[in-house]
Amino acid sequence: MERVIVSALAAWLFSSPLFAAETLDAKNNETPIHIPANPQAIAKIPAGFHFLTPGYLTVATSASNSPPIGLWASDNKTLIGSDPDFARLLADSLGLKLKLVPAAWEDWPLGLTAGRYDVAMFNIAVTEERKQKFDFATYRADNHAFAVKKDSAITAIKGREDVAGKRIIVGSGTNQEKILLSWDAKNRAQGLAPVQPIYLNDDASATLALLSGRADASFGPQAMAAWKVASRGQTKIVGHGPFRAWVAVTTKKGNGLDVALQQAINGAITSGQYQQVLARWGEQEEGVEASQVNPPGIVYQ
Repeated sequence: MERVIVSALAAWLFSSPLFAAETLDAKNNETPIHIPANPQAIAKIPAGFHFLTPGYLTVATSASNSPPIGLWASDNKTLIGSDPDFARLLADSLGLKLKLVPAAWEDWPLGLTAGRYDVAMFNIAVTEERKQKFDFATYRADNHAFAVKKDSAITAIKGREDVAGKRIIVGSGTNQEKILLSWDAKNRAQGLAPVQPIYLNDDASATLALLSGRADASFGPQAMAAWKVASRGQTKIVGHGPFRAWVAVTTKKGNGLDVALQQAINGAITSGQYQQVLARWGEQEEGVEASQVNPPGIVYQ
């Protein structure tokens, strides 16, 4: 019953003036950004490499409305956002057409391993654990942000002591969850009040929980938090996680596609289309000067 109520309220929330500015801004970004084929990137595709669908780069990406990283366009059937835009630049650069596969965050590791798509783009951060199974080509440097209601009494979350006793929205299986749970374990060991993680499956429900007071804060990607602040004006960022993370295009370990993806990203940086994508989704602060293959990843203590 609660799920039905949340879904109904979420639908109302998206149709309300609260989301009007965001819908308008996102609609302006529905025109695709293209780039010419990059012979240097194409030359780095491993000899004999078989793409899942010949002539296409098949990319798994988020099926949830999580602007600016990924969301549904005004036609409710086309995926737009910074990750779909970057995916298009990769496909164009490699001389391929783009096939986006909407998927859940929990599905991408098994999907890549099973060969259901060529690459995954879910705002995936490089970790040493993930590098054991996947290869990476970086395209952004992401921070993790704590956001609260604009009129919240919480003014700053600077470290683990500040999350003690709070109800915090966080994604299951994410780096943010690992940080939060690690902080909570250390807090409990010192006798501080426990954190109450709140796991929700979609951004609409998370936003509703925060604005209705059922959660004290959310902890997620900086880009998403900044988009909400700029487009809705109902929240504020009050702190960040302990480190920035490399966000990367992810592919199956050892298939050799990572160096071609790296060359494609670097070509887009040189020609300027990369910066166009960052600018229209408000991610300029997360840009990189050059893509890296399998850089040092996050190690959790």
